[in-house]
Amino acid sequence: MGHGGCFSHQLLLWYIAPIIFSVRLSRIVFENKELCFLLLLLLLLLGLPRRMQTLKFFPPNHSLSPPNFPSDRGSCRASSKAGFFSSFGGVSFRRHSYGAPSRVRIRCGASQDPEGDDGYYIRRCVELARTAIGRTSPNPMVGCVIVKDGKVVGEGLHPKAGQPHAEVFALKDAGGLAENATAYVSLEPCNHYGRTPPCTEALLKAKVKKVVIGMVDPNPIVALKGVDKLRAAGVEVTVGVEEELCKNLNEAYIHHMLVGKPFVTLRYSIALNGQVLDNLGEGADECGGYYSKLLQEYDAVIISSTLLAKKLSVPKSQEPGANQPMRIVVSKGSNPKLDVPALASDFGSKLIIFSDRERVREPDLATDGIETVVSDQINMHEILDYCKRQGICSVLVDLRGDISDLEELLEEGIEKNLVQKVLVEVLPFWDGNYVHGSAQLTRIANGLKIKNLKPRVIDKSIILEGYFQQ
Repeated sequence: MGHGGCFSHQLLLWYIAPIIFSVRLSRIVFENKELCFLLLLLLLLLGLPRRMQTLKFFPPNHSLSPPNFPSDRGSCRASSKAGFFSSFGGVSFRRHSYGAPSRVRIRCGASQDPEGDDGYYIRRCVELARTAIGRTSPNPMVGCVIVKDGKVVGEGLHPKAGQPHAEVFALKDAGGLAENATAYVSLEPCNHYGRTPPCTEALLKAKVKKVVIGMVDPNPIVALKGVDKLRAAGVEVTVGVEEELCKNLNEAYIHHMLVGKPFVTLRYSIALNGQVLDNLGEGADECGGYYSKLLQEYDAVIISSTLLAKKLSVPKSQEPGANQPMRIVVSKGSNPKLDVPALASDFGSKLIIFSDRERVREPDLATDGIETVVSDQINMHEILDYCKRQGICSVLVDLRGDISDLEELLEEGIEKNLVQKVLVEVLPFWDGNYVHGSAQLTRIANGLKIKNLKPRVIDKSIILEGYFQQ
């Protein structure tokens, strides 16, 4: 059968055999649907060839730090938490109109010509942009590369909200070589005055001859206006190269622009037998760990007051120079009273306490970065409205502590399509305290569909990421 026969045997080894073995074993030993699923997942992941678990966009020696943009992340590598998903939970970017598509030349995917691979340079733009994760909100992450005669002559990224955009830094890096060059940018250049001048003017002043854009900016102030400006000035414009990758980079920004609400992700940990846990994986909250990087990605994190009462500390990213997310604490019912003074020195950012009754007696806590919001009924809609007023684009719901404390919020959030993404950490141990039928997110409706579910192996844990079908 030649190579085809060998490939068939590989499929049998890596996929079919683990499926048959896991299903039969789980039925005989456990007689439990949840365990069948988990064992199947573990065996499939163990059976995957190593080369299929790694997604490579660049050669191994391709530097993450562009010229004149030294990394300030110390020993921790730049995070790539934006993910590699092909769509956003509940948001279809193509449903929304940004102008007449016939006016823009669309080119999807990368060129097969090694000397004219637009996709390669857009992927490089995304790589550059990711080095600013957690620093640009409410702005998007953007990278720019200037190429002339097949050589990179300038690179730049948007480092922080209020600072110059990626195109400006890249053009400065290129200098006079930008004339008659091609500018690659992951997001459409702006054409309006905000805190910085329009990027289209900088590109035209530099006399670039062509601009390749990863995706159109969903911001109605920008959408297609930058493309039109450049085309009207005689610049050749290509739009849609590596579009899905560019969308995934800024999924929270896009959702916020299209829907007007923060992008919400549910995160929790489970044991192999399905028990929801307070634990994080080994090293997850340390510098370089997945949870430390995850906190860096979000503008705010919602936690239960029972978690603070137990640990007397707040979730904190350990990445060098990381902007800490706003902490939103939900304090309900018979939860223990928070020892706020003990927490005051552990913030690093603003802390908001949502309480269904006045539980904090100290009157001057606001001066210490603490704010209390007392409500008759705490719900997800109220919390997200508060976040919107604060300019927050992304929220992480960290399900630790008392599950019932946040379960009602999640029930409402999922039913009303307020939660877009789910992230589950499967820890490699069995929880002996598990009792079948105990509180395991029982208020959440059965039959919820998750799309684009993808696993990753990080250290000894399995991370499942997907999007709620909305």
